[in-house]
Amino acid sequence: MADFLAENSPAYYMGIAIFEARLAAARGEVPIGAVLVDNAGQIIAQNGNRTIELCDPGAHAEMLVLRQAGRCKGNYRLPDTTLYVTLEPCVMCAGALVHARVSRLVYGAVDSKAGGVVSLFQVGQDTRLNHVLVVEGGLLAEESATLLKDFFKVRRNGEVPEWPNGSDSKSLDLRDQVRGFESHPLRQR
Repeated sequence: MADFLAENSPAYYMGIAIFEARLAAARGEVPIGAVLVDNAGQIIAQNGNRTIELCDPGAHAEMLVLRQAGRCKGNYRLPDTTLYVTLEPCVMCAGALVHARVSRLVYGAVDSKAGGVVSLFQVGQDTRLNHVLVVEGGLLAEESATLLKDFFKVRRNGEVPEWPNGSDSKSLDLRDQVRGFESHPLRQR
C-alpha cells in the first residue's frame, strides 16, 4: 500500500487513473480513466470516459487525455510521455497513441473483447508502423477489472450505481467530489 502512495511511482499514477475511472462511473460513464505523465513525472492531462456526456463515440479517456495534452503542449506529438490507463486501449486509442508518439503505455486490466494493444491486436507494437510503444500491463489490474465488473453488474440489474469513495461512511459522496473536481485546473486544459 505504501508504494501506491509513493509520488512518481507507476502505482501512484495508476491510482489517479482509477480515481478518474470512478469519476466517470459517477457520471454514468463506463469507468475507465487515464493519466498522461512526462518524463519528469509531471501530470500533463487526466480524464475519464465521457462518450455519453459528450455524445461522442471517440470520447474515450485516452483520447480526451491526448487532446488535453496536445492543447497544453501546443503540439499533437507527445514524445517522452507515459500514458497510464485502467483498461487496455482499443484499436482507436492505440492508433492515436502511435500517432501522438507516446513513448510508453501502462495499463491495468486486459480487454479480451476489444483490446488493441495485446489482446486482439498489437497496434502499439507492430514494427511496420512508424512508432512503437513500450507496453506494460497488469498494474493494479484487479482493482481496474473489479471496477468495470461492478459497474456492468449494476447496469445489468437496471440500478443506478452508487460508487463508494472512501473506507468509511463519513466520506463525501463521490458525486460531490466530481462536482468539486470538475473545476480543477487540470480539467480546464
